[in-house]
Amino acid sequence: MTDTNTSQTAALIVIPCLNEEANIERLLRQLVQERGDQCMPIVVVDGGSTDSTRGIVQALRAEVADLYLLDNPKRLQAPGINLAVERFGDDCEFLIRIDAHGDYPSDYCQVLLREAVDRQADSVVVGMKTVGFGFFQKATAVAQNSKLGNGGSKHRDGGGGQWVDHGHHALMRIAAFRAVGGYDESFSHNEDAELDHRLRTAGFRIWMTSETYMTYYPRSSAWSLYRQYFGYGRGRARNMMKHRMLPKLRQALPLAVVPVFAGALLAFLYWIVAVPFILWAGLCVAYGFWIAVSQKNPYGAAAAVSAMIMHFAWSAGFWAELLTPRKRRAVQ
Repeated sequence: MTDTNTSQTAALIVIPCLNEEANIERLLRQLVQERGDQCMPIVVVDGGSTDSTRGIVQALRAEVADLYLLDNPKRLQAPGINLAVERFGDDCEFLIRIDAHGDYPSDYCQVLLREAVDRQADSVVVGMKTVGFGFFQKATAVAQNSKLGNGGSKHRDGGGGQWVDHGHHALMRIAAFRAVGGYDESFSHNEDAELDHRLRTAGFRIWMTSETYMTYYPRSSAWSLYRQYFGYGRGRARNMMKHRMLPKLRQALPLAVVPVFAGALLAFLYWIVAVPFILWAGLCVAYGFWIAVSQKNPYGAAAAVSAMIMHFAWSAGFWAELLTPRKRRAVQ
């Protein structure tokens, strides 16, 4: 890594959020401290918070320069970020996307800028370290930090220091972002992977840094985890249909879970159709116990349950999107 001076580099920080009263002030104060006197306007794009998030941001604006609160009537993250870039991106070279429900190292933005300049990257993506607090959240974190839950995805599997096709969005050159049309606003999930596909197709380069990361907190209940991964599955299906792509192996395997489950429901007629379901469930449980023993992690066995919820929900979401009639899909 060269000693790159990025103090004169202008970057737009965008934080899409909804009901983040517990996190937003701490996060904003950290970002303000990191930027110092550097040109880094911070835009909080609010999707209709009903808690005190908006009031907290408004109060901070009285003491913080270049802090803006922007209404996002479309609610989703994709149109919110597009709107922020449209309104505030003209005088900045880079866009830095910050997730309100996460934690970041104190030098996060500066490291991203150094990596973008040093590597001449059009986008810099980061790895995610998943951390939980309650029992279910801790078990889910163990699952998401393992191949059982992430399928070997580079940005969830400790990858870094390489050119990639996709990763967790952190920084983009605004010129590249605008050149491909920004985020597709019809995507509620998987909008990042969809944009990365267009960036790569247009010849832009995506660098996954090993120099920094974000800390992610998973859903704390089985139902919220199911809903999240159902959305991920729908988003991935829409992405593949839009760009006529085939699923990778790590995506094709969980894709089979719903058909396997449906087949198991016919076991009272033909017992053999339950075998694939039993094998899948058995492998998940065995992997969870392997984590528990090899890593001496008491949440390993419970992680198998979280992983099965994620697999099933992702598969259900994918098939739901795939089988939704085109006219209905267009208005969702």
